[in-house]
Amino acid sequence: MLEKTIRMNYLYDFYQTLLTSKQNQYMSMYYLDDWSLGEIAEHFEVSRQAVYDNIRRTEALLEEYEEKLMLLQRYEQRKKLFSRLKETIEENGSPGTMIEIVESLEKLE
Repeated sequence: MLEKTIRMNYLYDFYQTLLTSKQNQYMSMYYLDDWSLGEIAEHFEVSRQAVYDNIRRTEALLEEYEEKLMLLQRYEQRKKLFSRLKETIEENGSPGTMIEIVESLEKLE
């Protein structure tokens, strides 16, 4: 469950601008603010089932966006490459400046 939550948070970060206002609100409350389905339903004066259905459809939509655009996959690949590059620089005793450059690149992510 935690892995799914982390994945949804990443997908939401990458694709939130492609969602409707209601989808954004529901996903933000559910995944970022840790509201229950009942709390969201009460806040918007809708049924718990309506909230559940909206969140599930939005999760599927986020997965569809990822399947087509692969922003999360590329991000994870870049993170791995940055780590490998840092390790290689450290192992070969290269100047600290190169490490600083790699760390600066990581921060841009």
